[in-house]
Order: sequence, then structure tokens, then C-alpha cells
Amino acid sequence: MRRVLPFVASLFLATPLAGPLLKSSAHAPTHLAAAPKAVAATPLARFDATLRETYNRLGAEQQGLRFEVFQKAMTGYLNLRETGHLAADQQHLTVVDFDLPSTEKRLWVLDLANDKIVFHTLVAHGHNSGENGASQFSNTNESNMSSLGFYVTGSEYEGKHGHSLRLQGLDEGFNTNAFARSIVMHGADYVSESFIKQNGRLGRSLGCPALPLDQYAQIIDAVQGGSCLFLNKSDAGYTSKYLNQDIALAALSLKPASNS
Repeated sequence: MRRVLPFVASLFLATPLAGPLLKSSAHAPTHLAAAPKAVAATPLARFDATLRETYNRLGAEQQGLRFEVFQKAMTGYLNLRETGHLAADQQHLTVVDFDLPSTEKRLWVLDLANDKIVFHTLVAHGHNSGENGASQFSNTNESNMSSLGFYVTGSEYEGKHGHSLRLQGLDEGFNTNAFARSIVMHGADYVSESFIKQNGRLGRSLGCPALPLDQYAQIIDAVQGGSCLFLNKSDAGYTSKYLNQDIALAALSLKPASNS
């Protein structure tokens, strides 16, 4: 049997949101812990405190993942869990932050079951999204741009880039053409520190989140089969129904603790 989120039930006891655990939330990360009892009075503040607890246990700040990006990624992750989009046995969350230039490590793979960041590495953006920084995004075929938003990982396959991973975009108007555009995870020789030294930036893909050759196979193996991928860019006009905090809160609600 899968373990249930070990949130301390008193986290939500004082709020009207406390109630039965919804069915899909039984597959939420098994090691997300509750925030301290007296941190805040409102549900959203408690939600924020809970995510900060997870963020701190992961050591995410020390590895350059900003809390505001982590918060968006986790909100979407919980929405996708609650709505049944993710595999029950997949508790990896991959975050890409295009606010950072290509010369910085801007991809993180979070193992939420074990409170670990298992990969932190370089990742390329689309050729027409920009030079060292990504500033333009598109959901259009042959745009050669990256597409923002939430994805669910699919199956592995061998393609023109070798070992690759299919991606299904979930945000209407932002990335839902990703599968038709063949936007996939794959390895590329232009994603490396040596390429940066020679060119002042990474090489660029046709829109795929291309990975370093010495890590891509391990990353694909870890996240394939129904995990969440989030591509972030601030101030780019991106919106998503999966950033619904009410649904994320519902995913974290438990029955009040007994007095036994």
C-alpha cells in the first residue's frame, strides 16, 4: 500500500478546509511535512508555510531554486495529482527556470518522496526564444521556440536524438501542441560547460529542453512515465488553471487528529 502524506493534521484543524482526504491526494508526496503549529491563521498562509518546510528540507535555496518558482511548480504538481494527471508511483517534479540564462544550471529534478534534489544541471531553450536568455515563447509548430507551462512526461523511445522522452503539454494556448511539435527531452552535445566556454552560451534546440550528454539518460529514466515538468518564465504573460491554490489546498487537507 502507498503511504499517505504525513502532514500533521493540526495544520488544517483550525480552518474550514479541514476535512476528508480526497481520493487523489493519497498519492501526493509521502514526505511533505506540516509547518509549525503557530505560524499563521489563514489557510493560504499555512499552505505557504508548508511549502517552505518542504523547500527547506530539499535544500532548494542552496541549489539556486527560488522559492517563488518552487511554489508555482508545487502548486501545479498538487493540482495535477488532485486531478489524476500524474502516475501514482511518480513523485518526481522537474523544474526549469528560464528567468536564468543558459550559462547557469536552471533545471532541477526534485525527488519529493525522499526530500532530495537528484539532478541540478544545464538545459537548453529553443533557437528562436533568444540567445543566452529565453524571452520569446510559442505553442506554434515550426516556431523553434520553447513553450512554457506544465507537462506530464510520457514514454521513452529511441529517435533522431537517441534516447528521448515524450512530453505532453497541459496548458491550453501555451504548450498543448508540444507533442505534435515533437518537443521532447533528449541529450545534446551543445549543452555543456565546454560549449559555454567556447560560445558564451549554450547551443539551442528547436524548442526541446535539451540536456547534457553525461546526464540526460539518467534524468529521463528517473522522470519518465507520468511525472510533472514545469517550465517557468516570469512576466511572460503565462497563466494556468493548474495554479489553483484552492485545489492544491484540498490536496493537502486531512481529517482532524484523534485524541487517542
